Amino acid sequence: MAKLGKRVRDAREAVAGKENLPVEEAVSLVKQTARAKFDETVEVAINLGVDPRHADQMVRGVVSLPNGTGKEVRVAVFARGAKAEEAQVAGADIVGAEDLMETIQNGEINFDRCIATPDMMPVVGRLGKILGPRNLMPNPKVGTVTMDVAQAVKDAKAGQVQFKVEKAGVIHGAIGKASFDAEKLAENLRAFVDAVSRAKPAGAKGTYMKKVSLTSTMGPGVSVDVNSALGEAAQAAE
Repeated sequence: MAKLGKRVRDAREAVAGKENLPVEEAVSLVKQTARAKFDETVEVAINLGVDPRHADQMVRGVVSLPNGTGKEVRVAVFARGAKAEEAQVAGADIVGAEDLMETIQNGEINFDRCIATPDMMPVVGRLGKILGPRNLMPNPKVGTVTMDVAQAVKDAKAGQVQFKVEKAGVIHGAIGKASFDAEKLAENLRAFVDAVSRAKPAGAKGTYMKKVSLTSTMGPGVSVDVNSALGEAAQAAE
C-alpha cells in the first residue's frame, strides 16, 4: 500500500470520529483541511432515497447561490438574429447556430453552460449524445431553453448551479471556494440543500434526504447533519 503523505494523514485525523456535524462546524473543518497550494473547490454530495431509473423519482433543478461559486462560468448560447445579439451583450462567451453545432460535433466544448432559444432546439437536439452525458443539454425545466437569453446568461454568470441526481441516487454540486468566508459557504450550502429538498419528486418514498457530505477538492469528506443543512420550511417538508 502506498504511504500517505503528511498532509493527507493530518487531514484524515482531523475528521476522524466526527459525524453529522452542524453546518458551521462542518464548513470550518473543510476549510481547515483544504491545504493544497491552489484555491480548492468546496463541493457537497447529497445521498437521496430515490431511484432515478424511474421517471417519477428523477430529481433535477437549479439554484442561485447567494455568494456565487467563485468560478468563472463559460456560457454558450444557441440563438439567431436579435436573440443572438442579446446573448452577446449579456456576456455570453460563445453564440451561434449551425456553426456552433458543427464546432461541438468536432469535439470542441469550451463552455460550462449551454442555453438555447426554443426555435433552436431542433439543431441542439442533434447534440444530445454529446451534451447529455456532460449535463450540458439545454432544458426548459432548469431555465436553459428560454426566449430570455439575456437573463439566463446573467444568471449563469452570477453563480447559478444546476443539479441532477446520478444513477446511484447522489447529487453533487460546487458551492464555492475554500477561500470563501465560512459564513458565505454555510449560506451557499443551505441554499443548495434547500433547493434539492424543494425538488423532491412525487415518487419518492420514505426518507428523501439520507446524508449530506462536504469536501474540498483534495480534502476528506465531512458528514453534515441533515437538519442543520435544511431550512425550517424544508425540514417541515421532510
